[in-house]
Amino acid sequence: MNTQDVYILAIESSCDDTSAAVLHNDKVLSNVVANQKIHEEYGGVVPELASRAHQQNIVPVVHQALSKANIDKKQLAAIAFTRGPGLMGSLLVGTSFAKSLALGLNIPLIEVNHMQAHILAHFIDEPDTPKPSFPFLAMTISGGHTQIVKVYNHFEMEVIGETIDDAVGEAFDKSAKILGLPYPGGPLIDKYAQLGNPKAFPFPKPKVGELNFSFSGFKTAVLYFIQKEVKENPNFIEENLYDICASIQYTIIGILIDKLKKASKQTGIKQIAIGGGVSANSGIRKALKEGEQRFGWKTFVPKFEYTTDNAGMIGIVGYYKFLNQDFTDQTITAKARFAL
Repeated sequence: MNTQDVYILAIESSCDDTSAAVLHNDKVLSNVVANQKIHEEYGGVVPELASRAHQQNIVPVVHQALSKANIDKKQLAAIAFTRGPGLMGSLLVGTSFAKSLALGLNIPLIEVNHMQAHILAHFIDEPDTPKPSFPFLAMTISGGHTQIVKVYNHFEMEVIGETIDDAVGEAFDKSAKILGLPYPGGPLIDKYAQLGNPKAFPFPKPKVGELNFSFSGFKTAVLYFIQKEVKENPNFIEENLYDICASIQYTIIGILIDKLKKASKQTGIKQIAIGGGVSANSGIRKALKEGEQRFGWKTFVPKFEYTTDNAGMIGIVGYYKFLNQDFTDQTITAKARFAL
C-alpha cells in the first residue's frame, strides 16, 4: 500500500456545520465548512433542522472540497468521517454518505472520534505552527465538551478531567442569553469583555473535586445576579454590559486555568495544547501565553480554522489511521456517545 502519496477525503457532520476536507498526507489542501444560520432564530441548535441542513449541504460541500484541492475522486486513498460523539441525526448523514462513497469508489473507510480529532488537529502540517511532543496535556473546550486529556501518542489518550454538567461553551452561550445577546453569544462576550473591567463583578468559582469541571452553578449565579440587579435598575445590563462580559469571561478562564495548573502539577507535564471552538477565545489564548511565563508551560493553539468543527482535523486522524491500516467496514454505525 502506497503511504508516500496519500489523498484522504474527510467528512465532519457532528453538530450544525457540514464540512469536507482533502488532505495530501498531513497537509490540508482544502477545508470547506457550510455553517447553518437557521439555529440563530431558536437560540441554540435544533437537531432535526441540523440533520436536514446536512442533507442539503453535504454533496456541494464535498464537491467544493475536491475542486479546491484540484484532485479527482479516483485519486482518493480513503474516506475518513466523524462517527461520534455528536447529534445522532447529523452523524447519520455524514456516516451514510461516507460509507456510500467509499463503497462506490472501492476504497477504505476510516472512522474518527471527534474529540480525538480536536487533539490531533495540532499535527496538521502548517508553516510556523509548532507541534507538541508526547506526552502532553490537551484541553478540549467547545459547546458540548470540556476535557483535560493526557496524550501519550496519536492513539493512546486518557481523560483525566471533564465536565460533570454544562460544557464551557454552554456557560458562555447561556450567560450571553441571560444578557439578551443573540446566539451564539460566546464570541460576543469575548468581544465586549475586551472593553470592560474583568474584576467589576465577582462571580463564584464552582467547587468540584480534582480535575473535573462544573458550569451549571456558575450559570445560575450569573442568572440570579442579573435578576437582582435588573430589579433595582432596569437599565443595569445596558449600562454595564462590557464590565459584565469581562467579569464572566475572567471567571470562566480562571476556572479553566486553575484546573490546568492542577493537572500540570499532578502529571509533571508542562506541554499544554488546547482545541475546540472555545479555544478561539482571545482571553483564553492570552491566559495560556501568560502561563508560559508564570508556570513554565509550553503552549500550543491550532490555527483558527482548525479549532471549530471542521473536516481538516478529521482528515489528520484519518491519515494516521491510514498509515496503521486501521480501517472499518460497511457495518459501522454512528455513535452519539463515543468515549475517547
